[in-house]
Amino acid sequence: MQTKQQIRELLLSVGISPNKRFGQHFLIDLNLMRLLVDSAKIEKNDIVLEVGCGTGSLTEALAERAGRVIAVEIDRKLAEIAAERLVDAEDVEVINADILQSKHKISQKVTCTVTQARERSAGRLLLVANLPYNVASPVMLNLATGELKADEMYVTVQKEVANRMAAGPDSADYGILSILFAVTGHIRTIRVLKPTVFWPRPQVDSAMVSFVRDEAGSGLITDMELLSELVHLFMSHRRKTVQSCCRLGEGRLSSVDWPAILERCGIDPLRRPERLRPEDYVALSEYAAKSLF
Repeated sequence: MQTKQQIRELLLSVGISPNKRFGQHFLIDLNLMRLLVDSAKIEKNDIVLEVGCGTGSLTEALAERAGRVIAVEIDRKLAEIAAERLVDAEDVEVINADILQSKHKISQKVTCTVTQARERSAGRLLLVANLPYNVASPVMLNLATGELKADEMYVTVQKEVANRMAAGPDSADYGILSILFAVTGHIRTIRVLKPTVFWPRPQVDSAMVSFVRDEAGSGLITDMELLSELVHLFMSHRRKTVQSCCRLGEGRLSSVDWPAILERCGIDPLRRPERLRPEDYVALSEYAAKSLF
């Protein structure tokens, strides 16, 4: 792991400084970095995906414990620094790429690399990272509901994002993140982080959070894509009534007999989407999926 001074010198050596466009805020508190790694309880057969590896500070600690580390960095010069520092680590691969192919999809290159690694290991797939602020939500959401699924995640995010992830119905923070994380696993805040533990300092507090997949619960979801579409539709119009949201559905959602499904689920058509529980959304999507077959 690297101190603030070491990171600063590495950046100066290649003539760069932290890039705001990429949301670069380096975690410089070594005790917190150890807490993040320790929280993941990494084992030798685990595969760790790190997003925003920067100069490889956290990567070095991950490499000591994991069977395989796949570190992704969008900044070419930072990726080169990390690769050079980890050149002797046989089980580490640094990928210079944008982690997101689109807002709703992880990079195909990263997906292929992780998939190949999983074919050779029976361990867990873990996301352990000081996530860049600008991609934190979509990256975690994709790894919770998308094609490439993480078993567990241990990351730093903005505190307000952490609040939205863990929020319950009727709260101001309740939304898409709250629902989709609740139906796929369990979110927990490990530690709130002040701006002083990062360089450069962000303008907001951050939080270290964990996500542990609930295989039993997520296994009940027949069509995750349909559920996601439903949640996005309803929560994008959270102040409207449920029946009004149903009328706005497009694609597959427009072909569903919503009045009948709402009645089966015991949901008042005049309720607002922000008052529905995560399990209500699962029930709605399951009945909708069955009606489309």
